[in-house]
Amino acid sequence: MTDRLKRLRFRAWHRGTREADYMIGGFFDRYSPVWGESEIAWFEAVVDEDDVDIMAWALGTAAPPAHLDRPDLIAAMRRLDYIPLP
Repeated sequence: MTDRLKRLRFRAWHRGTREADYMIGGFFDRYSPVWGESEIAWFEAVVDEDDVDIMAWALGTAAPPAHLDRPDLIAAMRRLDYIPLP
């Protein structure tokens, strides 16, 4: 794994709340292995946003801002199939 992806994984899994860690970190773990440069750049911008905003996009209660509106990735985030259930 490149240093860039290692840093992103750390940022995805260390958000400050367990809920955000699972949602954002789980999304990263599930989808990042197949990402290209544009998807990685998108996720770098996403993790700069507030957790409550990211979670709202994933839950479908808010739309992402125009610069982060990638329908394919937002749809994958909204499936929530990457979050393990106990």
